[in-house]
Amino acid sequence: MSEKFNRVKEYLMEMGMPIVSEDAAEELVIVEDEEKGIKNLIIDCEDSILVLEQVVIPVPSDPGDIYVKLLKMNRNLVHGAFAMDEDQEYIIFRDTLCLENLDRNELEGSIQALELAMAEYGIELLSYLKK
Repeated sequence: MSEKFNRVKEYLMEMGMPIVSEDAAEELVIVEDEEKGIKNLIIDCEDSILVLEQVVIPVPSDPGDIYVKLLKMNRNLVHGAFAMDEDQEYIIFRDTLCLENLDRNELEGSIQALELAMAEYGIELLSYLKK
């Protein structure tokens, strides 16, 4: 296990962020805090960057104007962005941070940005599933 991966886990523990799953070989953890809108947030140490990804909703069968809405939402996010996964099945929240000089404040800021995004846009995004 790398020193950087251990540091990320230490920051998460200091923040009181429950790690629900860990793959030490892949250097990734999954955290949850459903009260804050965090469900299966993947935090992955990839070479020189830390990737944070969480599935938000499946891509609606009739997406309507969701892509325009997502771009407008992205403009207001503090960190990260809404994006689509590689298989075009899910709308995700994604953020990346530099691992070399990562500090707790940066990681905490990215997670809080996800919390804020879900608080502000979660209901609107879920409404696309009902269409």
